[in-house]
Amino acid sequence: LPQGSLFSAIGTGNTFEAAPAILNQTEGYTSAVFHGNNGSFWNRDNVYKNMGYQYFFDSSYYNTNSNNLTEYGLKDKLIFHDSIKYLEHLQQPFYVKYITLSNHFPFTIDQKNQSIQPANTGDASVNNYFVTAHYLDQALQQFFDYLHKSGLYDNSVIVLYGDHYGISDTRNLKLAPLLGKSASTWNNFDNAQMQRVPLMIHIPGDNNGGVQYQYGGEIDFLPTLLHLLGINTQKYIQFGTDLFSPQHNQVVAFRNDNFVTPKYTVVGNTIYENSTGDVITHPSESVKKQIAKDRKHVNEQLTLSDSLNNKNLLRYYVPEGFKPVDPKDYNYHNDFAKVLAREAQLGNKSDSLWTLNHDKTTIDDYNSDAPELQTTDKNTPNVESADSSASKYFSKMHEYTGLMSKIEQGQGLDSSSSSTSNSSN
Repeated sequence: LPQGSLFSAIGTGNTFEAAPAILNQTEGYTSAVFHGNNGSFWNRDNVYKNMGYQYFFDSSYYNTNSNNLTEYGLKDKLIFHDSIKYLEHLQQPFYVKYITLSNHFPFTIDQKNQSIQPANTGDASVNNYFVTAHYLDQALQQFFDYLHKSGLYDNSVIVLYGDHYGISDTRNLKLAPLLGKSASTWNNFDNAQMQRVPLMIHIPGDNNGGVQYQYGGEIDFLPTLLHLLGINTQKYIQFGTDLFSPQHNQVVAFRNDNFVTPKYTVVGNTIYENSTGDVITHPSESVKKQIAKDRKHVNEQLTLSDSLNNKNLLRYYVPEGFKPVDPKDYNYHNDFAKVLAREAQLGNKSDSLWTLNHDKTTIDDYNSDAPELQTTDKNTPNVESADSSASKYFSKMHEYTGLMSKIEQGQGLDSSSSSTSNSSN
């Protein structure tokens, strides 16, 4: 939105055609989010229902002892490690999102989790950014090691990305010397370049990896990911385009009407040459024409996006074969029980990692040096909410055993049994 968060402002009532619903309806993907903060943060617990996420493992599913937390929730090494007891029971294929928190402003982490020295810029947030970034790197390495050992690595498209800038513009002058820049000459071009975020994609079986140089924004990632997974996006309304497509539009719109192209960065009425960072004080007619064309595209995209969001226009368009998401179908309480009940319902047809591992946990494949696992976390199997869910799982399993017995004996199912079965999906 021009101001504020779409999730918080209008996300509760809006219609979405998002990746979890698309992947579930086209290829049978299970979807889940792992996040070490409260589910209501940024209104996620409501918006995720509208997007069709089946499970949401928020902070209530983890040990949130104060020693395990950073400013915004569970530490990264713990969210990855402690999610495995849930991840391994999800039916495959699955579409899973992890939201990490440690490498986030104000970039603070306790001494026992620091393994490199902070920078020395005179700004504590800039200094510690590198400490928390390194901690995140270590957490990811441990998670990737687990993916290798468990067998998930070779069967997964894995995406690493940042959802916004790292250091805010107000601190860029302190950061400049670390980037080989001078604070005295730092300008709006440099600020614009700092809006870049990492985007790394692992594709199993592809050995031709490397750096991609085309320009794009996060708006482009949904069609890119869906195409990588073999989903035709033609029938969906999407503002982005596939980053790997020769037809990909490389004009990247900023929310404030500024934009970046492969050749130019435009901030207000100032045009910068990307190759040099210099201001183009007397643009040629051809440059003026190109900038005008790109500006028109940006304005159209932002205007259409605002219209679609503020008027909730997707409720009027249902792609062929797509079933609109009903948020009433989703409830993120006792999600662990629902996952286990689904696994029990499927029996030997289950595709969960747990089932494929002969009903044994893969947690032992996860090696983490997080000190909290020896103290406040103690590598406990589940926290209170998950324990409660697990107890309900056993009653569910007993219930399903009874249902299967009825089916095998040729008996019909009453309405309460059917409704129970549906609610577990």
